[in-house]
Amino acid sequence: MTNPIRLVGAGALAATVAGALGGAAAPAPAPAYRVDVAGMDRRILPGDDFYEYANGAWMQATEIPPDRASFGAFTILDEQIAERLRGLLDGGVKPAGDPDASAGLAKSFYAAFMDEEAIEKRGLAGVRPELDAIAGIRDRSSLARVLGEQLRADVDALNRAQFHTDRLFGLWAAPDFAEPGRYVAYLMQGGLGMPDRDYYENTDAKAVEIQNGYRTHIVAVLRLAGAADPDAKARRIYDLEKRIADAHASRTESVDVHRANNPWTLAEFASRAPGLDWKTYLEAAGLSAQPKIMVWQADAAKGIAALAGSEPLDTWKEYLTFRALDRASALLPRAFAEEQFRFYETTLTGAQKPRDRWKRAVAATSASLGDAVGRLYVGRYFPPEAKAQAQAMVANIVAAFRRRIDALDWMSPVTRAKAKAKLETLYVGIGYPERWRSYDGLRIERGDALGNRQRTELFDYRASLAKLGRPVDKTEWAMSPQTVNAVNLPLQNAMNFPAAVLNPPFFDAAGDPVQNYGAIGAVIGHEISHSFDDQGSQFDETGALRNWWTPKDLEHFEAAAARLVAQYDAYEPLPGLHVNGKLTLSENIADVAGVSAAFDGYRSAAAAEAPRAVEGFDADQRFFIAYAQAWRRKARPEAVRRQILTDGHSPGPFRADCVRNLDPWYAAFSVQPGQALYLEPSARVRVW
Repeated sequence: MTNPIRLVGAGALAATVAGALGGAAAPAPAPAYRVDVAGMDRRILPGDDFYEYANGAWMQATEIPPDRASFGAFTILDEQIAERLRGLLDGGVKPAGDPDASAGLAKSFYAAFMDEEAIEKRGLAGVRPELDAIAGIRDRSSLARVLGEQLRADVDALNRAQFHTDRLFGLWAAPDFAEPGRYVAYLMQGGLGMPDRDYYENTDAKAVEIQNGYRTHIVAVLRLAGAADPDAKARRIYDLEKRIADAHASRTESVDVHRANNPWTLAEFASRAPGLDWKTYLEAAGLSAQPKIMVWQADAAKGIAALAGSEPLDTWKEYLTFRALDRASALLPRAFAEEQFRFYETTLTGAQKPRDRWKRAVAATSASLGDAVGRLYVGRYFPPEAKAQAQAMVANIVAAFRRRIDALDWMSPVTRAKAKAKLETLYVGIGYPERWRSYDGLRIERGDALGNRQRTELFDYRASLAKLGRPVDKTEWAMSPQTVNAVNLPLQNAMNFPAAVLNPPFFDAAGDPVQNYGAIGAVIGHEISHSFDDQGSQFDETGALRNWWTPKDLEHFEAAAARLVAQYDAYEPLPGLHVNGKLTLSENIADVAGVSAAFDGYRSAAAAEAPRAVEGFDADQRFFIAYAQAWRRKARPEAVRRQILTDGHSPGPFRADCVRNLDPWYAAFSVQPGQALYLEPSARVRVW
């Protein structure tokens, strides 16, 4: 999963937050969330455009806020969670119970981010040690040492289509493909300022415009730092980044886990990827004691290492200087932050103004001290009753998925037994982790915003190093409780559903159970299905990368997946820009299978109750409308373009319209041949 405006279900939630200010007792529960009838466009036939039928009036009435690239159900809820966190971090809302020491760290981090005067006074002091280390590079060994010292665990490893870091490489500590009972280091490609290699390599007019904008951005950052001859430096920096991009694996290649299964011993690095002084690099990175490292994009490692040995040292120093400044810009004096926004938000996503500083401070604090902020959030806003209800939904949808596996007439008994074993051993975390992370030893200072971020990054990196070679904790969370999202972790055969996503419009403990199944139930089904998508299906019940399919079953599965690729390849969100059906295949499989399992789960849960209409819609209709309204989202063209090029998720309208593959949807809305979304029964993709 990932992401005067009518806020769906927002008014009551905002009142809840406001009522809690000053440590007041929690107010009465908000009215139960229901289908947003006013947001629908009932002039449209559901079979012609189900997304617009469910969301058309909302789309017409909604303006994207100037500080946003897109706006929708996930964004609205994210804004509400941010308001809650602001109160907890600035002292306006009293935490529940007695907070531990980590709460003080979180509040100090937030306060430092908000202290613009201190940031202005510090100038470039916070980044000066890194700049001095770069200036001291004299040979290839010292280059390797600086590069190794910069390695951090900052890759976006949750989205299997996005492993991004602007450092030359990134580290991900995760279960071993072959031995999932222990953690191993994964080395990921990096080194780019723009989101993806295609931003450097595409040649259409929009791509060239963005490339020129990035060159201008490099010049501006160097000029702000007082660099001599910034134009010439910027040309060399861009050219080096372009060569790094040329070495990168594509997004589609990066999601192929078999391409990522490259265990290298430390002694093999020099022969497999010559150019970089790997011995020095790995020592500086704290990895010299590892028996092996998994190199996710082996060809990229070779190409980048070759550049480390061939490109002039002065060019590397210019590049690293810019990268250090650019990485720190949000916490440098205002002119740097404004320039960062101009390129990374306006040029790349279309946002018109920066988000309020408190919103950025909340996001930064949550990203750096996730469990500390999460403990505050859960204690105040996630009651045990909500967790118990969500757990019951999960159990019901898992049971529905199990029944669907049993009903597959094409699957052999051998494969079916393996699939069910995987389902039986699935760990599902609801709300928050079973054990909170300790921040002992981490120093946070109220007057040092950039230093705080640097120290938390180093703290996280050292924590990742400490995990290597140790037994895997299957219950370890990859998301913080205040994250509006959910995740499946194939290497752990585990799922996380953070407390924040268990709010309207996805989940309302006092609301219509049918809508809960259509919204959060489909998300639950989606994440369960990731264990059986084109990637997750390659991992067995232990998390090992191992084929558990008979050849005939695998052939059937891959044929169904290919039909789904073709279905999504045909979608065209912008003129000439199509959805990449292969890149988005995992998410599309999970959408189709997830909403199917959630529908079965809702039907099972409602079996003992008489059907009833709400807001003029019967139960089946409400289920599907709730699903489509969960994916409502309006996005700027720049944001759509970025999503298509870099994200493994299809845009919201096509996620909602995946229902065209489900027989019950046709019955619920009397969808007929000749309508735009109609598929003949034989053409409907049924992966699970």
